[in-house]
Amino acid sequence: MEEEILDEIIRKLIDAKGGRLPKQAQITEPEIRQLCAAAKDVFLSQPNLLELEAPIKICGDIHGQFSDLLRLFEYGGYPPESNYLFLGDYVDRGKQSIETICLLLAYKIKYKENFFLLRGNHECASINRIYGFYDECKRRYNVRLWKTFTDCFNCLPVSALIDDKILCMHGGLSPDLKNLDQIRNIARPVDVPDQGLVCDLLWADPDRETEGWGENDRGVSYTFGVDKVTEFLEKHDLDLICRAHQVVEDGYEFFANRQLVTIFSAPNYCGEFDNAGAMMSVDDTLTCSFQILKASEKKGRFDFGNTMLRPGTPPHKVKDSRRWKEMIAMFFKDHMLCVVSSSAKLKILGRKGFRDAVTAKVQPLKLGLSAISAFAS
Repeated sequence: MEEEILDEIIRKLIDAKGGRLPKQAQITEPEIRQLCAAAKDVFLSQPNLLELEAPIKICGDIHGQFSDLLRLFEYGGYPPESNYLFLGDYVDRGKQSIETICLLLAYKIKYKENFFLLRGNHECASINRIYGFYDECKRRYNVRLWKTFTDCFNCLPVSALIDDKILCMHGGLSPDLKNLDQIRNIARPVDVPDQGLVCDLLWADPDRETEGWGENDRGVSYTFGVDKVTEFLEKHDLDLICRAHQVVEDGYEFFANRQLVTIFSAPNYCGEFDNAGAMMSVDDTLTCSFQILKASEKKGRFDFGNTMLRPGTPPHKVKDSRRWKEMIAMFFKDHMLCVVSSSAKLKILGRKGFRDAVTAKVQPLKLGLSAISAFAS
């Protein structure tokens, strides 16, 4: 794809930010088709299990909230200022799925070694046919363009490994996942099946009430317990599983003694949930910190014509979050939290409600931690 055309598309998309509310970007159908074709080639030229290096910023679900995507770039730096990994669910539910996915594809094409996209369960024709993306494509362009996007989505990678220590995917673990080569060997293009490894990587959820593998309330894939997270990390010499897929109140939420983190990057989700969005920054020492996007304002229900009247999978919130947060607050009150993993390499930092992070020194908490460093807002 010619660089001048690509740069012009990026310019038009960013300019669509406009005033208080973003406006529709004036991108032509041929331009979008070029984006999809070029992005498809890039996806297939790279492995299904991306092997990435820190520093990198990791974002969760966006769901067509284009203005919030631009806010993430304003916080973290527009590419190529920072490296990015997005965990999927770019389309559906929000008003501007087309702008959202087009900007992400454009950055992927332009900065293929610094900007990475994983597949979410909504990058699937059977799902986004129902939850808004199909209707947006049909209303603004035509059904043929939706099919072009579908062909592109079928080529997206499904997982990423950061410095051999942080495994990332949209959904979660799978009882079929015995070794990481299974992910590497998944053939593409591929539609998302109703069961099996690809399905679970995009659909599975952690659950504190589950021991082993459990039935998922979504009616798809499984839930998995703390024991399965610990078992998987120990077997593969990993420190952290990083995933998205569930709306969480503060934009990020830990599970299994901070062995797994859920990241959700769409604040005020669907205009109905009073949640923050988050972005996780991993520095070159594998220190993980969080930047928080607060909802800019309360918004009304999004309008997709009659789309919102259809039955849908409600945002699936991590269970027992209040109990977990109360426990954290009891031990750490309003201080920063830092946990050094068993490998003494991965450090996880976080505090409820902080935004831009700056480095600061604090006294070690007397909890047997081998090292403490912290960020303060």
